Amino acid sequence: MEERLQKLLSAAGICSRRRAEEYIQQGRVTVNGKPAALGDRADPHRDAIALDGKAIGRSRGRRVLMLYKPRGVVTTLSDEKGRPTVAALVSGCGGRVWPVGRLDMDSEGLLLLTDDGELTNTLLHPRHEVEKEYLVWVSPFRPEAVEELARPMTLDGQRLRPAKVRLVRAMGERAVLSVVIHEGKNRQVRRMCAHCGMKVHRLKRVREGRLTLDRSLAPGQWRPLSEEEIDLLEGPHPRG
Repeated sequence: MEERLQKLLSAAGICSRRRAEEYIQQGRVTVNGKPAALGDRADPHRDAIALDGKAIGRSRGRRVLMLYKPRGVVTTLSDEKGRPTVAALVSGCGGRVWPVGRLDMDSEGLLLLTDDGELTNTLLHPRHEVEKEYLVWVSPFRPEAVEELARPMTLDGQRLRPAKVRLVRAMGERAVLSVVIHEGKNRQVRRMCAHCGMKVHRLKRVREGRLTLDRSLAPGQWRPLSEEEIDLLEGPHPRG
């Protein structure tokens, strides 16, 4: 079956679809010995597809998973203290995957796991500025805290980019906030809230880039991403 060349290169584990488009435009991709053009399609079972003269293999079926990480689970492949890990939660996925970034043990929500190194780099490298959105349950809440959290602040001597903050729901001295950041430093949102005099009672990641947490997933459940969802992750990403 014929498919777009950029999809075939991505599925073979060569590169992301966006990078494949660049390779095609640079004339580095050939089909049956002829330079390919953007928009060309091919059948990997019938056509000879090559990048820089080297034949690409057939799809290895890269894995990209969405996990609803529950609280009390560490974002590692193994843990010397014997604590439950995200690797154990997705052990039935059919292959080895690793977490893309981290969620601390006390936090929950969207966590991606994959065997795709380039996608991992796309999501984690600072130059891509991938947004991460969290719902944060805090107290004691003051209305002015929303503006305070959104101001530039310094943690451990490092200047943070301003966060995007909005009030989701106020409940007397408690509130639920939406906090969007780029850096993702260790326990950053918790420390930002503490800097503004608030304690975090619950923290849930609900979005990464343009991908949102599947509401049908219960804590501890996971599912593979569709190709369309992977396209969302590969960019371009919204920027504040």
